[in-house]
Amino acid sequence: DLRSVESHPHSTAALLASRRSRFFYNTKVTFLNAMLNATAHRRTDQAPPEITLDPLEVVGADVSQASKTQFCQAALQLSAVPVSQLHVKLASGGDPTYSFNVRFTGEEVHGTSGSFRHFMWRVASELQSSVLPLLQLCPSAAAGKNKNQYFLHPGPKTFAEEKLLEFFGQVLGIALRADVPFALDLLPCFWKSLLGLDLNDGDLQEADVLTFNYLRSLSEVQSEEELQQLFCSAQETLHRADPSDNEATKDDSNSGATFSKIHFTYGTLDGRDEELCPGGRDRCVTFENRLEYVESVKRLRLGELESAEHMISVRCGLATVVPHHLLSLMSPCDLATRTCGQPHIDLAFLKAHTMYQVGLMESDTHVQFFWQSLEEFTQDELRKFIKFACNQERIPSTCPCQEGGPDMAHVPPYPMKIAPPDGKGPPDSRYVRVETCMFMIKLPQYSSFAIMKERLLHAVHCREDPLSG
Repeated sequence: DLRSVESHPHSTAALLASRRSRFFYNTKVTFLNAMLNATAHRRTDQAPPEITLDPLEVVGADVSQASKTQFCQAALQLSAVPVSQLHVKLASGGDPTYSFNVRFTGEEVHGTSGSFRHFMWRVASELQSSVLPLLQLCPSAAAGKNKNQYFLHPGPKTFAEEKLLEFFGQVLGIALRADVPFALDLLPCFWKSLLGLDLNDGDLQEADVLTFNYLRSLSEVQSEEELQQLFCSAQETLHRADPSDNEATKDDSNSGATFSKIHFTYGTLDGRDEELCPGGRDRCVTFENRLEYVESVKRLRLGELESAEHMISVRCGLATVVPHHLLSLMSPCDLATRTCGQPHIDLAFLKAHTMYQVGLMESDTHVQFFWQSLEEFTQDELRKFIKFACNQERIPSTCPCQEGGPDMAHVPPYPMKIAPPDGKGPPDSRYVRVETCMFMIKLPQYSSFAIMKERLLHAVHCREDPLSG
């Protein structure tokens, strides 16, 4: 009985949802994966839909040219595809089948998984850029906290944005069915809102630590004088950030003293000055009503972080690919991990899931140089290497072969394969090549550790150059 939790509060789904924190993550993911396979609609003998993208369209594009992004190109083409065609079983095998195939104009690609994974990586990059208006960088980043973390852009939405939000939801569902980590860095409040859970003060602190600290200071003042001092300090900070800001006014009517007046308004995350109550622009905050002001600001900001109207569109899109009630067992952290993976690359795990082909062995000198080079890489360089090798920056940190499955049961893109290079020639003059669909590294037999590391760094830093190989 997995009926909607909201509509059927006494269903099995509702009971499981209320106890979601008591189940192991692997148990929940195993259940979710089984249900995704059970709800697949496309038969194995049916050809997948195919979209054709122009990778040069988005070069130099700005927010006024969002239609040129691969996200928007795909949204337009997939709008003509029945959503049932996107319901596929979890990806498996060396070159797995995904919800659709991706072909890039002017590029000859052998295999389908590499181009699909590149598309997913590219879409994640576009969503976290200024070109698409769907996500916004969290305000805490300005205070050095949760840098590069995003949430849904608040404020009114246009019809076009609604359709893009629905497609964003579909892409989340596609990532779940593909089991390809979708490299988004989203705040926990996004996943809580997606699951219909209430936000709290902890979410406010994570997303907007400056507002959180300001409201906490307001709650703790002990007198009208302390309140005025806090307002003056806050106004000085605002004025340094924006000299044109005139939310507060000066009152020098009391013995020549200068106090800052704060009204029942607060700046929204999309730049508007919002009244917190009827007539708020004419109502001053005092020591007596300060707690009412605190609660009003908190309600405003949490409402923006929840972004209920925008999230409805995302849920609608997600539900066309993954039955939404299947997620009732997942916690926000579970869903984030299952959808987006972890940015950390576990080198020991990668090494344990590597195969050596055509006579190569782990003990070979140049293979040892290879692993020693990766051990000296930063996490950012490791992610770039993974992107170079298999067209996705994040890779799964679990595999069926570790959980009692057959030794050859690997989740794509595993296992990584290391093989000799094609053709002949002096090894030290050659470059590392890859087959991204197969996660295969074609590794020349370099004569020294220094040359190996230099060639690998060259490869990862040239990975986005279509002419670099």
